[in-house]
Amino acid sequence: MFSGIVEETGKVVSIEKDKENVDITIACSFVNELAIDQSISHNGVCLTVVRKTDNDYTVTAVKETLVKSSLGQLSPGDVVNLERSVKADGRLDGHMVQGHVDQTATVTGVEEADGSWYLTFKYEPKGDNVTVEKGSVSIDGVSMTVVNSRERTFQVAVIPYTYEHTVFHTYKEGSIVNIEFDIIGKYITRIVKQVLGKE
Repeated sequence: MFSGIVEETGKVVSIEKDKENVDITIACSFVNELAIDQSISHNGVCLTVVRKTDNDYTVTAVKETLVKSSLGQLSPGDVVNLERSVKADGRLDGHMVQGHVDQTATVTGVEEADGSWYLTFKYEPKGDNVTVEKGSVSIDGVSMTVVNSRERTFQVAVIPYTYEHTVFHTYKEGSIVNIEFDIIGKYITRIVKQVLGKE
């Protein structure tokens, strides 16, 4: 379980294909605190540490993950949002994020608004994936509040700190991002569909 509060950005050191899987090696400041089998959110995707050195660690993304997320587009030198799992005795500053990306979305607008930014995203609705005005959404692992929610698009308003300390500052029109819709919203949508017999 994650909160959507990014700890830092890490740098992709290498990408290695292993049949239909991809091994991603990443360097970050807290490598010496990691353990094999630990879960870390990478641009919103929960992956398990399988190897580590003094300078970096490696995770494996399987085919299902590569199909549902943008991780397959990573290259050495790219930066990724990193968050370790929430401690049971810690504050949940963002919202409940599972690290199970639902689908990708496309950036359709990056607008500076006198010190902050509006980011606009477009997605093809799948299953129970919806946004709700002032609801929560995870974008590349960052907990954000939805504004201007529409059927296939939504925006988020980004403060300067978040823009500068996450991969948000790399976004441009056409960028592909990982989206995890709010878990409560997904459950409610599923229940309503079942009650109405539209399942």
